[in-house]
Amino acid sequence: MALEPAAGAVAQLLLVTGMALITPLSLGGWLTAVAYTLVLTGALTVALIKAKALRPGPADRVTLARATLVGCVTVLVVESFAGPPTPLGLLIPLAAVALIGDAIDGQIARRTGTESSLGARFDMEVDAFLILVLSVFVSSYLGPWVLAMGLMRYVFVAASWAMPWLKAPLPHSMARKTVAAAQGIVLVLAASGLLPHLISLLVTAIALGSLVWSFGRDVLWLYHRSFGRQAG
Repeated sequence: MALEPAAGAVAQLLLVTGMALITPLSLGGWLTAVAYTLVLTGALTVALIKAKALRPGPADRVTLARATLVGCVTVLVVESFAGPPTPLGLLIPLAAVALIGDAIDGQIARRTGTESSLGARFDMEVDAFLILVLSVFVSSYLGPWVLAMGLMRYVFVAASWAMPWLKAPLPHSMARKTVAAAQGIVLVLAASGLLPHLISLLVTAIALGSLVWSFGRDVLWLYHRSFGRQAG
C-alpha cells in the first residue's frame, strides 16, 4: 500500500500546527483540520485501491501537496466565521501557491509520461474544492451569489446522477480550461481586498458569467450528443 496518503496526512497536520503558531485556532478550526485530513487521506487511499495503483505518480505528489495547502485555506476560512480578523497575509499566499501548483502538476505528468485518469480526477477535485472554499469566504462580503462559483460543478455532478448523459466525456476545450482557471484567480484577488469593492463585484460577476456560459455550452453539447444520436 502506498505511504503517500499517510505522509500527506502527517504533513497536513504539521502545516496546520505551524499555522496555529502564527494565528491561534479555535476548536472549530482544529476539528475542520482533522476532518479534512481524514477525508483526503481516505478518499485518496480508496482511489488508489480502485485504480490498482501501487503508488501515486510524481504529478500526483504535487497535487497532494497542493491539497494540503487547500486544507490550510479551508481551516482559515472556517476561522473567519469565528470572529477574529482573517490573516489575509497567510490565506492569500496559501491559496495563490495552491493555484499556481495547478499548472505544475499537469506539466510534470506530461513530461514524465505518467498521466492517468486518477491523477486528472485528483487534480480536478482539489481545484474544485479550493474554488468552493474561496467562494464561501468571498461571499461573506460580496454576497451569497458568489457561492454559485463554487457550487456549480457540484450541482452538475449531482444532476448527472439523475441524467446519466451528463457523464459522457467532453472534448478538450482551451476556453473551458481558461474559464476554470480564471475562477480561482478572481476569487483570490477578491479575497485579498486589494481591489476596490465595486471592482471586486464587477470582476467576480464577470467570472461567474463566464462560468455559467462554459457550463451551459458543455451541457448543450452533451445533450445534442446524446439525444441527437437517438433522434438520428
